[in-house]
This record gives sequence, structure tokens and C-alpha cells, in this order.
Amino acid sequence: MRRRSRLSVVALGLALAAPAFAQTSPLASFGSNTLWSIPDDSFGGWSGIEVDADGVGFTAISDRGLIVSGRLLRNSRGWLIGADAGPILSLAHTDGGTLPRYWTDSEGLAIGPDGKVYVSFEAEDRINMYADAAADIATELPRDPDFEGFQNNSAMEALAIAEDGTLYTLPERSGALDRPFPVYRFRDGTWDQPFTLPRRGDFLPTGADIGPDGRFYLLERRFSSSQLGFASRVRRFDLDEDGLTNEVTLFTSEPRQHDNLEGIAVWKDDLEIIHLTMISDDNFRFFQRSEIVEYVVDPRPGLDRDGETN
Repeated sequence: MRRRSRLSVVALGLALAAPAFAQTSPLASFGSNTLWSIPDDSFGGWSGIEVDADGVGFTAISDRGLIVSGRLLRNSRGWLIGADAGPILSLAHTDGGTLPRYWTDSEGLAIGPDGKVYVSFEAEDRINMYADAAADIATELPRDPDFEGFQNNSAMEALAIAEDGTLYTLPERSGALDRPFPVYRFRDGTWDQPFTLPRRGDFLPTGADIGPDGRFYLLERRFSSSQLGFASRVRRFDLDEDGLTNEVTLFTSEPRQHDNLEGIAVWKDDLEIIHLTMISDDNFRFFQRSEIVEYVVDPRPGLDRDGETN
């Protein structure tokens, strides 16, 4: 069965100025953000994003089992001004049909060097592989026995893939405030759990990526009940056979500075500057927004986006 296709349109891009309370640090600073929309009832709930090496092409998934590809629109200085995307497609099941009820909560997205698409799901905890973003059938990866013990609605939010095709995932919750997050690795057809990530404060993982520098980037969020909004944080780790080391915090946003950022993609521009592109989940609520946000890591002092000194 062919997957159900939805309306193809140009997304609305609204370039936003940096918030007055935007936090900067020596390691990462706010670059730009944009709102986007597609006049389709299924639009929203975006939980994962991957960005091509050119910083333009992108693929995103929603937590209702949907996927879309498109282009990020940028001005002459490279800042986000919108997105052109569509159609929105339904992710396929392993039998070639649509995903069954309660099997659609897609959260993590990773695209390998060979173009294969990997999607992690909550509720029915698993990872599906697709030949590409428009594939009409899925292959389910073997499940680690530990997956059955994940907390309800707190399973594999984050998914990342290395250059050699190794997958890394971790649950949204570790089970205790003083317990580190277990990191699971899938390679050569087998799962193992070789190391953990330290838990810092009350932030919880929502997305991950392995950058062009080979480092592991973790996006986390914290809900502030007093301010009725989300704070976000990105930590970076060196990744090798022995584990994740040299932890640094690249940025921590204030509550409501951005919306509910859930997906992260890491890429490098022509100036060798690392970009963190993140996407928000509006939870299909009118008072939230679908936002794409970008931070810049370690920009060289005195160098602007056109490569000229200032």
C-alpha cells in the first residue's frame, strides 16, 4: 500500500529578532529563528529534524507518525528567514500500511550517510528503518530487552547516527533524579549499553546528533511551571569507544525564550563554524508555536558571516 500523501505547499517563514533576554556564552550564541507553517490540519508536533550538509535541505518528523522534507530559507548572511516544505507524508509500517493506533509516537530522527532514515518511537518502543524519507515500507530493528522497562511516554526521545552507521539512543527519563541516563548503541545488528550520560539538574533529553566534528550533542528541556514555558540546554561530549567525555554546556536558554525544542541537527558551514539547528513541538496548541531555532558554536572572534573581519 502506498503511503498517504498530504497537501504540498510553501511554508510560511517569519524571521524573528533575537529575544531581548537571549543568553549568550563563550561557547554558543543565538543566531536566528523562524516560524513556519503549512496549511494542513496535520501540521504540528514536530519532534525531530535533520539538516543536510549545506544547511539548506532538511527532513522533520512529528510525534503523530508523519514526515516532511523541504528547504530552509536563508538571507544573504545565512540567517533563517523561513522554510519551504511539503508534502507531509505518513510513516509506513513494516507491512507497508499505515502505522497502527498507538504506534505513531515518532520522536527521534537520524539519517545515515547512505540516506537511510531511522526513527525512534515511544509507547511501542522501537526503531524503524526506511530506505529514504518517502519509503513505503519500514524495517524494524531488533529490540533490546531493556526497552520494555522504559517509563511510559519517556522512552527513546533522542536518536543519533555516527559516520560508520552506528546508532545511539537514550530514554527521556533515567528512573531516578540521581541516576544517569543509559546510552544504547546499535552496531553490527546488536544492541549494547556501553556507557551513561550524567544527569544535571531537572533537564530531560529530547534530541541528539553527532556533529561533523564527531562529537555527541544532546538537546534537553525543562518545563518551568512558574513561568509556563520551556527552557532548553545543549551539552556536548567527545565520543569514543570508552564513552562520552569532556562534557561542556554550550547554552542554556531562559524559560519561554524558545518554544518546546525537541529535535536537533548539527552541521558546519563554509567557514568551518558549527551550527545547532533545532525544531519545536507545538503540541497542537494555539498558544505554542512551530519554531526553527539556530545557535552558532565557537564563532571566530572578529569574523562575520561573510568571512570578513569587523
